[in-house]
Formats: sequence, structure tokens, C-alpha cells
Amino acid sequence: MRVPDLPSFKQKALKWAAAAEVCCVLDSNDYTDRYSKFDLLLAVGTKEVLNTNSTHKFDDLKAFYDQHQTWMFGLLSYELKNDVEQLESANPDGLQFPELFFFIPQYLLIIKGDEVEVLIGGIEVMGAIDQFNQEIEINKTRINIQNRISKEVYLKTVETLQQHIVRGDIYEINFCQEFFAEHAVIDPIEIYTQLCKLSPTPFAGFFKIKDQYILSASPERYLCKRGNKLISQPIKGTAKRNADPAADLQIKNDLRLNAKEQAENVMIVDLVRNDLTKTAVSGSVKVEELFGIYGFPQVYQMISTISCELNPDIHFIDAIRHTFPMGSMTGAPKIKAMQLIEAYEFSKRGAYSGAFGYITPEADFDFNVVIRSILYDAAKEYLSFQVGGAITYAANARAEYEECKLKASAIIQTLKQ
Repeated sequence: MRVPDLPSFKQKALKWAAAAEVCCVLDSNDYTDRYSKFDLLLAVGTKEVLNTNSTHKFDDLKAFYDQHQTWMFGLLSYELKNDVEQLESANPDGLQFPELFFFIPQYLLIIKGDEVEVLIGGIEVMGAIDQFNQEIEINKTRINIQNRISKEVYLKTVETLQQHIVRGDIYEINFCQEFFAEHAVIDPIEIYTQLCKLSPTPFAGFFKIKDQYILSASPERYLCKRGNKLISQPIKGTAKRNADPAADLQIKNDLRLNAKEQAENVMIVDLVRNDLTKTAVSGSVKVEELFGIYGFPQVYQMISTISCELNPDIHFIDAIRHTFPMGSMTGAPKIKAMQLIEAYEFSKRGAYSGAFGYITPEADFDFNVVIRSILYDAAKEYLSFQVGGAITYAANARAEYEECKLKASAIIQTLKQ
């Protein structure tokens, strides 16, 4: 069905979706690549839910998919690392998102171009969306953003982590810090809309689980499956854009040739290659693009693309298990980096630096990386977002702190509007 006014329809559809207890909206914001299948996916309501607290959550997900073999949408929390490796999480958590949550939707709409297709649910849902005008009464936005740690503590911690690098414990680590607000009142739909307007990205999404919301302007794909091919596209390398075209082009070229950023990127590329070999056909892992430079409204990013052929004897859920959490958000070597993340960060990551996305009836899937995202619990009135960067031996602690501020800028600007 053709929609004449697509922006208006998308906004109405988002409000209609958010009225349900559970929904997931995935929006490419008109970015396309060779692996993109949809401009927008909108999954609403639940036929079946998997919200497991077992110590074998990936096995539970495998059984859930094998039983239903249909469209499902879900969240993979960073804390699933504890199911994959002998790790633990003890840092404070103001949000407590589920560690693994998947649902089979009652309604599923897909938008490609200006065409809308109802894949699950009757066509009458189009009329319900068009007529939907429920206004959620929310008091004026009330928010006071605080840093979990001071600049001084951040700088000292980076220097301590660099001592671990000097000792040979790790080569690189992704160190993150939390910004948070207590007694926060926001309109999640309005904030998400403004965030995507200010920072449109290819893996944006609105994920609601009852009172909990993920409002994401993620630029990064974690892992994608198309047929028997797996694709991972880690981001490492960031440069702030400039309004002057000549200066902006120079910034892009400088990032492309920046030896420090390339070193950070290639370490993670090697880590992803190693992770993919665990489920790949022997000899099929390859780097399709190294150090690609891609522009977003605030920043240029260095993105590499690694792919492989999935071993037909291995379940596709195991491909997720063996690459999770994503290397761009951990470091190398991966297990030691995650141990140090737990030791030196001041907040539990939870949904942050996890992933959410979809699985199809054909066992294809696409998951983002939960970065550049606002996490909000409306019942607790707690709002949180985290930002981080790769720490290497060559990293400058003050420059890394400024990069964190840059990454947080779109979120802070959105929340202050």
C-alpha cells in the first residue's frame, strides 16, 4: 500500500506502536547499503515472549526460535557476556533491563520507499494507525543530567588502563562513562523523534518493554545474516565534522590516514575475524572493506566490514553467541578487556553496548549496537546514557575525554530542547 505522506505516517505509526506494552521500531533513516532490506520495521504487541533468567540464555533463544521459526524482535544485553564466558557483573544498575528479551509481534509493518506492507496482522491496522490520535499527558520535561564520574577520575582511570597495556594485559579497551538523571520525566516519543532529527543514523530504533525504553540513534551494525553469509561492521575512529566544506573534507581525509585511528580499528577487525572463525566455513572469513570513512551529521566514522560463510552444521544463534559482545565495545584480548571493564567502569552497562534487532522466518537477522542511545525507565524516573572510546597505548586521555563529550553532544542537545 502506497503512503502519500510518509513522514506523517511514520510519526503516527510510532505513537500507535508506543501505546502498546511492547514494541520495536527499527528505522534506517534513508541510509542504504548492500545488506539493507527495509527502510523501517515496526513490530507491535506480543503473541509470545522470551524473557529468561536462566544461565543458558542463548540456548533458550535457540529453542524459542526453533519452536516458532517466525519473525521475532529482541534485545541482547551486554551482561550476556556472563553466559558466554566466566565473567560477572556487580556494578550499580539504575535501569535493570532484561538480559535477553525477545517477542513475536501481533502486528508487523514494513516500509520500503513509500510502500507499506502489513506482514503480520490485518490490513485494517492501517486505518487504526491513521485514526490514532491518543495524546499522552506528560508534564513538561524535567531532567538534570549528572556525570557518574568527574573529568579527573576519567583521566586517572584512562592512565591506569594504559598501565595495563604497558604490562601486556591488553592492547586496547573500550572504557565508558555514564551520564544519568534521577527524577527524570520525558516524553520518549518526542525525545526519540528529536534525536533522530538531530542525528539520523542507519540503525536507529525505539524499543519499549512496558515502562522501559531504548531511544537509539545508533550508527553501528553489530551482526547481520543474509542467507549463509554473516556480516559485521565495527566502528572505531571518530572525527568531528565542520560546517565549512573545505575544512570538512580535510577532516575526512585526515581521519582516513590517521595512524592511531587505523591502529584502533585494525585491532578490532582482527578480533572480529577471530570471533567469526568460531562459526565460519574454514577459510571464508574476509575483510571486505578496511578503514571506510562514512559521514553522519555530527561526525565522520571509520567503519570496516568483515564477512564469512556460516558453517551449515552450526546454528545461527551460535554465531551471535560466539561474537557477543561486539569487539568494538570491549577490546582486545576480549575476555581480559571485559574483566577490566568490570573492574574500572563505575556503572553496569546493561542494555548499553548490547544489541537489538530482528530475526526472520528464514533465519536472517540484523542487530545494531546500542550506542548513542538514551535508556529510560518511566516508572523509576531514571534516565541514563553512556559514551566511551577505545583506549590504546597511544591514546591521549584528554583527547579521549573530549571525544566522549562529542559523542554525547547529540543526546545532551536533544534532552535540553
